[in-house]
Parts: sequence; C-alpha cells; structure tokens
Amino acid sequence: MKTKILILAAMSFTMVGFAQKDEIKAAQKALKGGDAMAAKTALEGAAGMISGADAKVQSLYHFLRGKAYAELAKGGDNTAFTEAVNSFKEVVAVEEKSGKAKYTDETNQRLAAVTADLVNSAVEDNGNKKFKEAAEKLYMSYKISPKDTSYLYYAASSAVNGAHYEKALEYYNELQEVGYDGSATLYKATNTETGEVEEMDKVTRDLYVKSGTYSDPIDEKTPSKTAEIVKNTALIYGQLGQDDKALEAYAKARASNPDDVNLILQEANLHYKLGDKDKFKVLMAKASEMEPDNADLHYNIGVINMEQGNLEEARASYIKALEVDPDYTNAQLNLSTTYVNEGNGLIDEMNTLGNSRKDIARYDELKQNKDDLFSQGAKILEDALKVKPDNQGLLSQLKNIYGAMGDNENFMRIKKLLGE
Repeated sequence: MKTKILILAAMSFTMVGFAQKDEIKAAQKALKGGDAMAAKTALEGAAGMISGADAKVQSLYHFLRGKAYAELAKGGDNTAFTEAVNSFKEVVAVEEKSGKAKYTDETNQRLAAVTADLVNSAVEDNGNKKFKEAAEKLYMSYKISPKDTSYLYYAASSAVNGAHYEKALEYYNELQEVGYDGSATLYKATNTETGEVEEMDKVTRDLYVKSGTYSDPIDEKTPSKTAEIVKNTALIYGQLGQDDKALEAYAKARASNPDDVNLILQEANLHYKLGDKDKFKVLMAKASEMEPDNADLHYNIGVINMEQGNLEEARASYIKALEVDPDYTNAQLNLSTTYVNEGNGLIDEMNTLGNSRKDIARYDELKQNKDDLFSQGAKILEDALKVKPDNQGLLSQLKNIYGAMGDNENFMRIKKLLGE
C-alpha cells in the first residue's frame, strides 16, 4: 500500500511538471506572436508551482514574465514596470545562485531597455504634470542602475514640482548619502564648415579635431549641484515645519558654499519666519556686502529696520536701494514713510503739553519739526512723480501727507491728478 502511495505521488508531481511546461510553452508562443497579455495569463497559471521547480525552469519563467510585463509597460500599462523589473532581477538572482547564467546577459540588456522606457515615460509624465508618477519611475530607474545617480536627482526634482515634499526629502537625503555631486565635463569643438560650436563625447571630439573637421576644443565644467540639493533640503524641512533641521541644513550648506548669496538669503528668510529679526538683519547685511548692487537686498533690510523703529538705518538702506535703482517705487514710498513716521512720533509729545508759555513754545517747535519731516517725505514723492507722473501709489501717499499737513492747495492738486 505504501509503495502505491509513493507511485501516485510521483505521478502527480510529473503531471504538475508537464502542466508547468505547457504554460511556459504557451507563454513563449504568445510572446513570439506579440501577445504579451496572453503570455501573462499563461504564466499566471504556472505561478503557484514555480517555487518548487528547478533553477532552469525558474529562470526561464521569470525571464518570460519579465518580457511579458516589459511589453505591457511599453504599451502604456504603467503598473507593469515594477513587475517587469522584479521578474528580471529574479532571473539574475536565480542564475547567480545556481551558477548557470543562461539568461543573465539578455536580462541585463532588457533591464537597460526597461530603464530607457521608464525614463521616457517619466519625461512624458512630467510634461503632463503627473509629477508623482514621474518621480517614482525615475527612482525605479535609479534602483535598476545605481551608478546613474542623475535619475535620483531628477526624481527629487519631480517630487518637488509636484509638492510631494516628504518623498523629495527622502531622495535628497539619499543623494547626499551617496555623495552625488552632479557636476560634469562637456566636450565641445567648433565645426570648421559651419562655424557652430557642437557638443559630443570626448573620444569623438578629439578624433574630429585631429582630422581637421573641428577646431578649438573646449572642456567645459558644469557646476556642482551639491549646494542646490542642500538648499532644497533645508527649504523642504522649513516647508514641513522642521525648522531646526532646516537651520542645520543651511549651516552645512553655507560651510560648503560660503559665497552662495542665495543660501544666505534663504536662511535669513527662515530666521525672519521664526521671528528672529536681528539674525535676519545680520544675514541680509552680509548678503548686501556680497552683492552691493542688489537693490532688493537693501530694500528688504530697510523694511525690517523700519518695522523695528530704526528709522535712520531704514532710511540709509532705502537710499542705497535707490542709488542702485533710482526708479524703485517701493523704496521711494518707504523712504518717504520714514520721515512721516518720525513726524508722527512727535505728535504724542505735542498732545501731552499744556497751555503754559513754555509748553506753547515747545509745541510750536515740535510742530515745526513735524511739518519739516512731512515736507521731506512729500519732496521725495514729488521728485519721484517727475519721472512717474501717473503712479497711483505715489499720488495716494502724497495726498495723505498734504492732508495731514493741512496744505489744502497741494491736497486738492493731488486729488485732481488722482481723478477724484
């Protein structure tokens, strides 16, 4: 009886093996006929038995499965990319373990083709603003070919474009872990026939130059992307509310790139957001020293000083901004406002004075000072109007100043210019 059971079991195993082979043959036939879906269906029938098969059958099964899913992915099924990659990787793993690499070389070629399809599909996704899908495909491309770290960089960029900040942060941190630099050397030469500068690989360029068809070879180094990556990391930490990590990232970035003004500005903005306006001012002043011709820097320093009541410092910054850009309207408005604010500051004392001779004399003195300050503020705007006579912002502020001064003649003149 025992012998009969063993014979039956052996017969059952043999039948399974035949079924397995039939399904694999059916998949091969379907793929040969260009029917990837039929191949997939046939292989699904063998899936439950494949783990017990020998290495030769396993590698063939996974190889065919990879081919089927790769074709489906190429046909537009984005979900098939992952299955194709996993199957091809399984081929390599099985054959590496068995020591018989029948399909490994072709599998690696097909993985390279899948990578190209992934990248092309990611480019299309980015064009259609499907940034999450693009990032995932580019990251998969990087995992297939880890030496191509640029795929990881572009995956992070796609995630940022889609506001998928946590995923972008993962990618940026991984880029820093692998030491991604992103710089490259571009090999160029001038076509002697057309006079156009063309880019090509180094070997081709050098051969063309030797042949005389190209001249003036140039090796052009593109800048490192390290600072950009660290800066974006810090920005994302800030976006996610992880301000301490953001500050750490800025410190690291500035240590590596002390001359990058943008890093200083981004850190300054974070300090401003956190309410540390003194640190903001220090960093903005440093940035303005590095870029003295940047009118916006001087203007922003003026704004913070004015908010803190440092009117003389604010005035100096607005004047610097106007020296760089004489038509900077907001700087003109705010410079005028510093005088108005200073004049308004005298009103509090004026209101505390009594009717004694001494108080009346003090009141007249303060009023004259206030009117002088208002006049200075008005003159700045009148000068600006000579260049921009129809600027509504300048006219509105000037009308308010003349109204506060009680100068009815000028008040009515400006009202008329405003069309009121």
